[in-house]
Amino acid sequence: MSGPPEGAASAAAQPPTYEAAAARVEEIIRRLDSGEASLDETLALVSEGKTLIELCATQLAAVGDALEELRLDELVARLESEAGA
Repeated sequence: MSGPPEGAASAAAQPPTYEAAAARVEEIIRRLDSGEASLDETLALVSEGKTLIELCATQLAAVGDALEELRLDELVARLESEAGA
């Protein structure tokens, strides 16, 4: 009895990296621009593209939030050091 390799299910459940998602969106756009996709394929590609774009937007927002928090931490440290001087 052979099933999927161990870890395959968890790898499939993990969202793609930003880079992988962005590359897939580019592939989807090329396919849609070709005009060769059927209506059903077009609907599936648009749905997949929307999901991937939302994932990318979420990841970018998280990075932006982390950068903003880092800037605030640096500002607090600077203000504390100036107040103590």
